[in-house]
Amino acid sequence: MGKRKNQRKNAAMLDSDDDNSSVSSSSTMRSDRMSVSGTEEVEFNKDSLLDEAVDALYEKRGSTREKALAVIIEAFNSNLQHQFVEKKFATLLHQCLNSIKKGSSKEISLASHAIGLLALTVGPGDNAREILEESITPLSQAFKSCSESSKIASLVECLAIITFVGGNDPEKAMQIMWQLVIPKLGSNVIAVKPSAAIITAVVSAWSFLLTTMDGWRLSPKLWQESITYLSSLLDKDDRSVRIAAGEALAVIFEMGSLEKFAAEAKGSSDGSVSEGNKSKEGFSHIQGLKSKIMNQVRDLSAEAGGKGSAKKDLNNQRNLFKDVLEFLEDGYCPETSMKIGGDSLQTSTWSQLIQLNYLRRFLGGGFTKHMQENEFIQDVFGFTPKRKNLLGSEHISNSEKRMYKSPNSVINKARTQFMNKQRMLSAGRNIGHFAVNVGDEDS
Repeated sequence: MGKRKNQRKNAAMLDSDDDNSSVSSSSTMRSDRMSVSGTEEVEFNKDSLLDEAVDALYEKRGSTREKALAVIIEAFNSNLQHQFVEKKFATLLHQCLNSIKKGSSKEISLASHAIGLLALTVGPGDNAREILEESITPLSQAFKSCSESSKIASLVECLAIITFVGGNDPEKAMQIMWQLVIPKLGSNVIAVKPSAAIITAVVSAWSFLLTTMDGWRLSPKLWQESITYLSSLLDKDDRSVRIAAGEALAVIFEMGSLEKFAAEAKGSSDGSVSEGNKSKEGFSHIQGLKSKIMNQVRDLSAEAGGKGSAKKDLNNQRNLFKDVLEFLEDGYCPETSMKIGGDSLQTSTWSQLIQLNYLRRFLGGGFTKHMQENEFIQDVFGFTPKRKNLLGSEHISNSEKRMYKSPNSVINKARTQFMNKQRMLSAGRNIGHFAVNVGDEDS
């Protein structure tokens, strides 16, 4: 595959007001010094807050568990909780799995996200494999017990992330995902048409995992079924579905899979007459499918906006399919450049771009922090940030300051409750202290 002489760079700035990579190494500190009302300096022990949040996962009230999971998610987004994970890895994992088994849709979504963050924090190894092994059955059962789009999307996302980190062979997880949109029907099974949101979530997760595997291992039949289905999605009304399908097809073409199947079909025509005819039919079908996809991509790259069409979504679609078309016609992969603090993160393949976009969506506001400090994610993209802050520095970034100082922050609310408890205990001690002093003065 070639590269453009005049390459179009897609630049994006994340947390642009966090100049010079001013992010603290607060994951190594037991506590941060925070300012309350601009004057009162307090020691806020985040480990204590996380301990309380994990303990709250044992509570019977679902709303309490939901709040605790929100605290855990925000804490794992804002810092890499290595010390906490060393102590509470198994407890946190199994309590989150319990929430997936018995919780409300909101609790299931939060628990799924927490498990994904836990996997990204521990990185590849025994713990990541344990997360995948322990989670695969509860996740599979949860898929069967619900049809709510947001819940299924969260479960799919969780399965994708934990497989990406802890799985050596993602094919099993990919098959589980595929059955959500193309179920294998039995005599007593009634097909439920999946929503556009579910299709988008499944295809995006499937593409994300596809980037990690050797596509040449899969059988031509499985590939042909997948490509045929993805081609049909390009004709759907929902734009997010079309974009997800376009990205998946781009990865498939980048892996050279379609050409491989065509070559296999053409090369296997040396056997019997009947086998030769089948091979010729297969070769013709694959060539026709590729031609159809080319035409679909060309049309979508120049689609006119219809009534009520969101301009941003339309532009995203056009830009994506222009890149896909250029790749199919000339072999040029889109190149992107993104600012992470003071460093530049670049991608030059479809697989890298799909991985980057998926992890950005999953981590949200925690993406920059993880890119700068999470060695596993850095290894995925070959990214080495500049170490401008000394280990143990108490400086925190502007985004972290906003997160902690915002009155609506989950962590800020939890911290307020924690501080109120400490003040009540302190007040009780002070009453006794003052009583002693008064007695001394009277004597």
